[in-house]
Amino acid sequence: MPPLQPVASDPTQPVSTEVVVIGGGIVGVCTAFFLALQGVLVTLCEKGEIAAEQSGRNLGWCRTVGCDPREIPLAKEALRLWHDMNRLTSAETGFRRSGIIALCKSQPDLQKRESWLDLAAHAHGLDSRLITRDQAARHLPGLAGPWAGALFAPTDGRAEPAVATAAIAEAARRNGAAILTQTAVRGIEMRGGGIGAVVTEKGRIACDSVVLAGGVWSGLFAGSFGLRLPLLKVLSAAMRTAPLPGGPDMSVDGPGFGLRKRMDGGYTIGNLGGNIADIVPDSLRYRTDFAQLLNMRRGTVKQRLGRQFLAEWRSPRRWPLTTETPFERTRILDPEPHQPILEQVHDSIVAAFPIFHDMEIVESWAGGIDMTPDAVPVISAVDAIPGFFIATGFSGHGFGLAPGAGRLMAQLVMGDTPVVDPAPFRYSRFTDGSRPMPSPLV
Repeated sequence: MPPLQPVASDPTQPVSTEVVVIGGGIVGVCTAFFLALQGVLVTLCEKGEIAAEQSGRNLGWCRTVGCDPREIPLAKEALRLWHDMNRLTSAETGFRRSGIIALCKSQPDLQKRESWLDLAAHAHGLDSRLITRDQAARHLPGLAGPWAGALFAPTDGRAEPAVATAAIAEAARRNGAAILTQTAVRGIEMRGGGIGAVVTEKGRIACDSVVLAGGVWSGLFAGSFGLRLPLLKVLSAAMRTAPLPGGPDMSVDGPGFGLRKRMDGGYTIGNLGGNIADIVPDSLRYRTDFAQLLNMRRGTVKQRLGRQFLAEWRSPRRWPLTTETPFERTRILDPEPHQPILEQVHDSIVAAFPIFHDMEIVESWAGGIDMTPDAVPVISAVDAIPGFFIATGFSGHGFGLAPGAGRLMAQLVMGDTPVVDPAPFRYSRFTDGSRPMPSPLV
């Protein structure tokens, strides 16, 4: 796994608080931060370490380009906050307004990007635009190959995943939040028809509200008390290089690869296609929910049957709150990267940028992405359980969206006017017969 900036746990678990946030990824951390800024007593509980799963393993893009139209208002708010995040946290998050270029190999690829511009980007006032191959080459030193053109988002940016999440967590703590690592939440207790407390492996915390921001673990946690939350676990792979002079400064979305230049002069490189979705019991439980998504993304999400099916079949789905849970047995999800994916990424990036031919790969890793049936997150109250909220299912977009998502979640918890319309992110779309579908534009 990539190196993390450590965040120490508070020495004691509080007996009571106003809000408990479950999950120390960047969405949970941002939620705790924006609650703490308002003077709310908030406790964040993480079963392992801050940003140790997908929040520390992603490419680090902070983008509006290519977003689902339903996400664009949230992405704009998130990007606005990213621009101010170093000041808000009084720390270095690694955010830089570097721009992102999405290379198009063929005319159909370019036409799809043009449709996104016409039907989504322009309606929301984004500054993205199509550029020619020669214009792309002026922004991307060393670009090789016959490209049909590119989509250019000049004000999108990048940040350092492990550094940023830790910086926001520490800022939340300075504003009064309690940060507890190695502290799995086993379940919730009800009081008067609503939330009364959470029970962690270290004891009980009385509270009024709970925010579930558990990434790929969210469905299991919600299901333990009968809440249906359809999530698909998708494995991505990435690697980082040693410092490589002469490469592009802008982030690049290319066919089969994505890259981001890091603050140390190296690159984080990942796959944007060929992700693996292990067939597990939830694949059968939610097969109808995900049929359309898997059909539309056959080229980018491949299903695989292996030992993970038996592992999850044997794992309990409900448990007494006095016993060890699956969250304690797997503190950090650290899957093996699928080597054929990394080989394909290597070949694709070298073809686009020959300078990467001699890159030194320092390490590689995999991570778990939590996908919803429409590839749009849940940021919502759960009406059936007053005081219970969900912020999960970010479908690979969570790092970039996190500041906006955290601010929105904090507003929903406190009953404040939301910064963007939360309707597209409502949990009830999976229970009210809406049959949510992925956008054909992305």
